[in-house]
Amino acid sequence: MSGGDWRIWLERHGGALQLFAAQWAHGRAEDAVQEGFVRFWKNRDRAGDRVAYLYACVRTAALDLQRGEQRRMLREQAAGRSEATFFECPAEHAELRSAVEAALAQLPEEQREVVVMKVWGGLTFAQIAEALHLSLNTATSRYRYGMQKLETLLGREVKS
Repeated sequence: MSGGDWRIWLERHGGALQLFAAQWAHGRAEDAVQEGFVRFWKNRDRAGDRVAYLYACVRTAALDLQRGEQRRMLREQAAGRSEATFFECPAEHAELRSAVEAALAQLPEEQREVVVMKVWGGLTFAQIAEALHLSLNTATSRYRYGMQKLETLLGREVKS
């Protein structure tokens, strides 16, 4: 099959590609096929065997979706655990959560993002500095100032 129209390629291979992607992407097989097909189409002229390359692109897209879903689940689980340890007891959870969210909203944005990344994201200061394109000292000081302001706003010592 030559370069041709993308619709012909998708019509010819779409069903099999969706079944193929479902091995990894489960409920998101269609997304994997779309993403993989876009990757394939952009670079199809460089491929020796275009059909094999198409399947490789869809497989990679499906695996990327699967890994992304796994990372999201792990982040949500970790956030739940971190949040649970941040609050002192389950009975206070909803009230304290509301107070913390209100206090966080009062922090300057640059302090708030560092505090959230550190406390709830579990990132190191080096990771925060890299993600925000800051020096390590700047990330650390923004965290320290943010936590001090949270303590003041909440009227209690905040565990960090």
